[in-house]
Amino acid sequence: MFKPLRGIKVLDLSRILAGPYCAQQLADLGAEVLKIEAPWGDDTRKWGPPFTPGFDGKEVAAYFLSCNRGKTIEHAHLINDWNEIKDHIERSDIIIENFKPGTMEKLLDAWPQHAIICRITGYGQSGPRMHQPAYDLTMQARSGIMSMTGEKGREPVKVGVAWIDVMTGMTATSAILAALFEREKSGQGALLDLSLWDVAVSSMVNQAHNVFAGKHPEPMGSAHPNLVPYKVFKARDGWFALGIGSDEQWMEFSARTGLDGKEQWRTNQGRIQYRDEVEQRVQSIIEHRTRAELEALLQGIPCAPVNSLHEALEDEQSVERHVTELVGGVQTLSSVFRFCQVQNENKDV
Repeated sequence: MFKPLRGIKVLDLSRILAGPYCAQQLADLGAEVLKIEAPWGDDTRKWGPPFTPGFDGKEVAAYFLSCNRGKTIEHAHLINDWNEIKDHIERSDIIIENFKPGTMEKLLDAWPQHAIICRITGYGQSGPRMHQPAYDLTMQARSGIMSMTGEKGREPVKVGVAWIDVMTGMTATSAILAALFEREKSGQGALLDLSLWDVAVSSMVNQAHNVFAGKHPEPMGSAHPNLVPYKVFKARDGWFALGIGSDEQWMEFSARTGLDGKEQWRTNQGRIQYRDEVEQRVQSIIEHRTRAELEALLQGIPCAPVNSLHEALEDEQSVERHVTELVGGVQTLSSVFRFCQVQNENKDV
């Protein structure tokens, strides 16, 4: 398989999730990734149960395996073994670290000019909160996402995975690849300042712009502030998601199910105005059918059963796309990168 980052050396000095996830993506792209852990190991090695045999055969928290695939791992003390770590820094193309702001400045006289240094912290390298600790939970709380996640009138709910960490890792990967491209042209490295806070706030997308327009979000369960119907409904054998994203899809849904709605419902604006009525009518249609019957009936309209994660991993699409793989005898999620070099057949003109 085409590995565009072959020959690139990455030094992963990060821990927990955002930085390690970024480094794992670079490994998926072919980079040679060396992860330096403290002698006592990455914090997530102990984030269990569940515990399971790791890539080295030793018991480790399953959490750790989710973001450390494809790496060579060594242990070193940041202070006692600094000369060894510094040598790795000098020989690396990319350095990823998520120490507290100011830590590296105390240890390193100057960053290597050729390297791309990606610094990932909770709040960034500047600002009044730069020295505050942060986990994904506290970021979900402060960034506003928990104020709009969950059911109205109930306690705040966080997203089920550390999505701010994951998105920060993805954003860091994009920034690093852009910096590598620039280095190819100018020969200069780059110092990148990534923060969970910046990524969290920027990820509010339409909800933030709703605020700019004077509409403040509130918890709506699985419903959407700008689309109707767009939520989960109770089917005969479980929950079923229906996402109508256009008036054409609404008309198709109505035709297939025999829903005879009001004239105002023909537009999304009208359906938002009559949200409760529309959702009640849709519910009355869905509740008499199984999820399988609904999928068959609504082919071509965005819809899906609400699966457990186990069901999703065993879905026929997951099997066909090989979304899991064995790495060193350990079952893990596969790389999302699927591409190869373009090869055109020679044809006579």
